[in-house]
Amino acid sequence: MTASANAASYFVDRHSTERPDKIAFREAAGKKRSLKYGQLASDSNQIAGALTRAGIARESRIAMLVLDQIEFPQIYWGALKAGVIPVPLNTLLGADVYDSILRDSRASALFVSVELWPVVKQAALASPDVQHIVVIGGDAPEGTIGLSDFLAGADPQETLSCSADEVAFWLYSSGSTGQPKGVRHVHGALRATAETYGSQVLNLDEQDVVYSVAKLFFAYGMGNAMSMPMAVGATSVLFNGRPTPEGVLDILEAEKPTVFCGVPTLYAATLAQLEMVTKPNAPLRCCISAGEALPKDIGRKWHALWGIDILDGVGSTEMLHIFLSNRADDVVYGTSGIAVPGYQLRLVNEDGAEVAQGEIGELLVSGESAAEGYWNQRDKSRETFEGKWTRTGDKYERDQQGRYIYCGRTDDMFKVSGIWLSPFEVEQALISHPSVLEAAVVSARDSADLEKPKAFIVLKHGVASPELADELKAFVKDKIGKWKYPRWIEFAEDLPKTATGKIQRFKLREGA
Repeated sequence: MTASANAASYFVDRHSTERPDKIAFREAAGKKRSLKYGQLASDSNQIAGALTRAGIARESRIAMLVLDQIEFPQIYWGALKAGVIPVPLNTLLGADVYDSILRDSRASALFVSVELWPVVKQAALASPDVQHIVVIGGDAPEGTIGLSDFLAGADPQETLSCSADEVAFWLYSSGSTGQPKGVRHVHGALRATAETYGSQVLNLDEQDVVYSVAKLFFAYGMGNAMSMPMAVGATSVLFNGRPTPEGVLDILEAEKPTVFCGVPTLYAATLAQLEMVTKPNAPLRCCISAGEALPKDIGRKWHALWGIDILDGVGSTEMLHIFLSNRADDVVYGTSGIAVPGYQLRLVNEDGAEVAQGEIGELLVSGESAAEGYWNQRDKSRETFEGKWTRTGDKYERDQQGRYIYCGRTDDMFKVSGIWLSPFEVEQALISHPSVLEAAVVSARDSADLEKPKAFIVLKHGVASPELADELKAFVKDKIGKWKYPRWIEFAEDLPKTATGKIQRFKLREGA
């Protein structure tokens, strides 16, 4: 057992001698606070010491309801140094969900940005397990302590030695299909993602400046904006607000990132915004997308505008980051690319047998970044983690070149006239219509109780009308086949999404 197996040794401590004055994080949108690698090392030592002084024992959990600000990496890495398990939480949930997560995780402390205190206050004060509530920014409300007071006088603590297989942190899944689940990740998983996707697909180096619209509490955002840039000593731009097309363009102009990490819905909305404003001056060399499959039309339009491709990839909370992706020199829009080096993939049918080329199967993945399992959900863990293989819940087919083509979530797929229908294929067709900004397709039953596709549409141009609905149905028939067109079209102002941009189709099915 060596100290280097603690992820904090690799991602934080070595930089304190190699590049102590290099900026690791800087805040965008007028905040302009920054954090150097050397300062992060000493600050996280101080956090570790304060946690130990507060009686928070090794392997205890601390919940982090923290915005994307420099205190996030300080607290996260400080916890790892102390052997304490940080549990970053989605900052956009409701009070009842926070109550459920605090009780489920049995976190002994809560670190919370002052802006988020009102929504979590009742749950935190009522929790039988939370003994310390540490507030970041502003005056500490009654029943809490400010971060500076929590740290005051604590002796810095060096990084604890641990095994690479020891649980380092938890993430609660984003809940695209229901209530979030606690996913337990080990120390070695962070370095595994950095040395596979970060190094061999993104080719990150010390000179890169990375901006991720996905937040640090999300597996995708944690890799984009924290572990992968930190692995090479790069700089990350943090923004603590909700990303909008206007805000994203402002940050690209002001912060000059070289790597931009987005999600399909935001790429689509940003392209729509760029029809009305001037493209910002940003030295982008690489753009990536995950969370949901990227419609091919969005990728092509982005390339036409910027001169660089979006590398569409697939990851999950259970695998920590992207394991299937397009590459800078091998982009085929409409596919998710090929396996990231270090990962193996399989497509299987309902009986677990591998499917033939061109047939649809569930995607299974094997790699060193896989989670240890779910907390307190043994049956679900056994269903998802099968030996070295992890079930993704995604349906794919593999083409002649070995590329993987997304067909939909296992729960979203359904048969029409006895043939499997991919909701994503119908959505891609709808999005290619000039009037459509977003589309989601789910199954609904007709008068004969047979399943047929129903589409929910957010318009970019035009006015919702029966005539436009008929036009869209005909458009899909001509583009991908007569039996695939949506029998019903419902226009909406927006679509239900997780905080990470995934469309929550289960909510649409409930109303269908």
